[in-house]
Amino acid sequence: MIKIVSKFFLIVGLITTLAACGNEASSQSSSEGADNKGWPEELTLVQMPNENNLNAASMHSALRDHLAEELGIEVKEFEGGSYAVGIEALASGNLDIMLASPMSYYQADQKAGAELLAIPQVEGQEYYTAFIAKEDNGEINNLEDIKGKNFAFVNAASSSGYLYPKGTLVQEFDLDPDLVEQSGNFFENVTFSESHVNSVMGVKMGDFDAAAVAIGQLDSMVEAGTIKKDEFKIIGRTDDIPDASYIMREDLPEDFKTALRDAFVSFEDEKYFEAVHNDPKARFVAPEQDYYDTTIEMLEAINALEEDAE
Repeated sequence: MIKIVSKFFLIVGLITTLAACGNEASSQSSSEGADNKGWPEELTLVQMPNENNLNAASMHSALRDHLAEELGIEVKEFEGGSYAVGIEALASGNLDIMLASPMSYYQADQKAGAELLAIPQVEGQEYYTAFIAKEDNGEINNLEDIKGKNFAFVNAASSSGYLYPKGTLVQEFDLDPDLVEQSGNFFENVTFSESHVNSVMGVKMGDFDAAAVAIGQLDSMVEAGTIKKDEFKIIGRTDDIPDASYIMREDLPEDFKTALRDAFVSFEDEKYFEAVHNDPKARFVAPEQDYYDTTIEMLEAINALEEDAE
């Protein structure tokens, strides 16, 4: 826990330090000449840890270097520990780009006027949340059976670990969205495990009767040999969840935003896409700004947007 907190404040400090230079630089002309007048002289990008692929971070330098070459400016990249930190940094102008979940995009859009920049397009990949229980738990065989049991979500900012599974339960059983995560209502006890790995291992060890886990994380743990597939059973699932996206500050110069989107779309490093998205043929695409509309509607149905507005 101490390491996590220390990392949290380290990242805040890094972003704040960059702001002193970055904001001043953004008011000057780029070193590339008059055509780029008004462009920032450096770009700050924050990645978020990818629990579905722990090897992703080692390949991010390839994307950073490509963006720097295409834009002709320095790109500084950091790994974030909290969506909330990134959103606040984006709102204050201390950060230009961050990788965001659907909920984090909504929050960033409300606080900072964020725009969708790029999403990875991977053919045939399914991304959803699985409701899991131990294979030998004869009391739990479907979603109805988890009523009155001990259940684990990941955390309140997680699309796959909380928002989508909560939305599924609300719609499936016509639940009061304000009571789902409160112990003693639909569930006997509710825990926020803070990671998909913790949720899986909690079910394995018997700390939780069931949990909501991203299918990619479950598969990765099986492939790594951390767990065995036959130790668990999937008793339900959510609808497919939209990919995380790169988002950017909307107050960047319009021609710079266009160049930035083009730079993402032109990135074709197959080793990067193989390592990060498990498909060398995957590529970034520029999404329509309504890409998350369906997700936002679901968030509204479970009162997640009202809570955020408060």
